[in-house]
Amino acid sequence: MPKLTIKDYLMRYTPAALAIALIAAMTSSAGMGSATQPDPRAQALVVEGRAAMATGDAAGAVDAFEAALAIDPAYAAIYVDLGHAARAQGLYGKAIHFYREALERSPDDYAALAGEGEALAAKGALDGARENLARVEELCGAGCGEAQELAAAIARGPIPRVVTAEVVPDNGVSVN
Repeated sequence: MPKLTIKDYLMRYTPAALAIALIAAMTSSAGMGSATQPDPRAQALVVEGRAAMATGDAAGAVDAFEAALAIDPAYAAIYVDLGHAARAQGLYGKAIHFYREALERSPDDYAALAGEGEALAAKGALDGARENLARVEELCGAGCGEAQELAAAIARGPIPRVVTAEVVPDNGVSVN
């Protein structure tokens, strides 16, 4: 067998290397296209959940939003709605989690930033809430509704928490 030169190696392996590089480039850029449209079934459930929130049924809204999330986990607006519903139930830690999930998918979502800021303010993390307010004002201006609501939440301060309840002894029952 004759000894191969560099030219021979280049002629043999360059086409295969180019084909592999092209395939790798095409598959890695497949997810970088335009944002996909949300599933219509998920959109319908989000509308249902928002209607439930409007009537004060936060638990029903959570059910609808979670069903929508099961159908279309890439639909980032669902996380914002879940955050709003959790905040309405007084579950501020859970709300912060949902807002952060939304921000992972869409970092400039000022509704998620404002919601997270309001939940942070309710928990007493006013510095974090102020950071979110600065970012919201940068994105949509100081006059937008989200910025004004977040500024009001910061001004209200943390929501007082009930630590314990007093036990009122009955006549026949003694307190341990």
